[in-house]
Amino acid sequence: MTSTSSDTSPLSKDLKKAEGMIDDILDETNCGPVFVRLAWHDSGTFDANVQGDWPVAGGAIASIRFEPEILHGANAGLSNAVKLLEPVKEAIPSVSYADIFQMASSRAIELAGGPKIDMIYGRVDATSSEQCSPEGNLPDAEASEDGKFGGEGGTASTEDTSPNGHLRKVFYRMGLNDEEIVALSGAHTFGRAYKDRSGLGAESTKFTDGSKQMRADGKEAKYIPGGSSWTKQFLIFDNSYFTTLPDDSADPELLKLSSDKTLFDDKGFAVYAEKFRDSQDDFFASYAKAHKKLSELGCKFDPEEGIKI
Repeated sequence: MTSTSSDTSPLSKDLKKAEGMIDDILDETNCGPVFVRLAWHDSGTFDANVQGDWPVAGGAIASIRFEPEILHGANAGLSNAVKLLEPVKEAIPSVSYADIFQMASSRAIELAGGPKIDMIYGRVDATSSEQCSPEGNLPDAEASEDGKFGGEGGTASTEDTSPNGHLRKVFYRMGLNDEEIVALSGAHTFGRAYKDRSGLGAESTKFTDGSKQMRADGKEAKYIPGGSSWTKQFLIFDNSYFTTLPDDSADPELLKLSSDKTLFDDKGFAVYAEKFRDSQDDFFASYAKAHKKLSELGCKFDPEEGIKI
């Protein structure tokens, strides 16, 4: 895409209305992390090697709102995120679900103190469950009982005995590189893992048990207790994921999963993990580019050049 529309068309105005509604939902619920997960799990099904008519390759097409995709194991709990955003679609039907999901993710990042992402809109929605992606395209954080990460399902095998090998199979399939893998992993600074969804982490920790959490705007955050976080302030987007991971003195109740630790253990990943540990500005710059790229995977835009608001 060489240029984008940025006018006062009805859709542009409706997108701004949607943004306002999403900001209000984020302010009221502090549910930004689950919106990021929803958008990523929708776009993260993309396979750059699949040939055929759109939307056969998957991607950010809002197919995640349909069964069976929303019922895939990796998507446990995401039906709640879809429900939270349903009022936006009901109020502003001209804005696609795909745009709403990706907008909610980017606004969550920015309002949590993260970088502004150069988003474009105008995504066309998948229209039926027949356009859902097969299960197995999303990454695993830990190995299964057989010692392997990933599996033979999905559009291509992501199976590997190492977390770094598995991550590369997943993200290279999307057309993403090592820098983008590490940058996107840094979003774990924001949010929690839940035992009843991913099977990972604790029921709660000293950081997630209802203890005081602050937001980027300086307000105290109301949140539903539970889960395990990667960072102490899990509703603020910063580079603390990268400063915590290599810190042997970090609180043991903070998550350090195999897919996290490999970012500093693997030489190809470590150059970026160390860079982002040492400079939040560098992390934000790389993250914003990677997030934008992920948000556009597999998309068909109308108008073709997309819309900026």
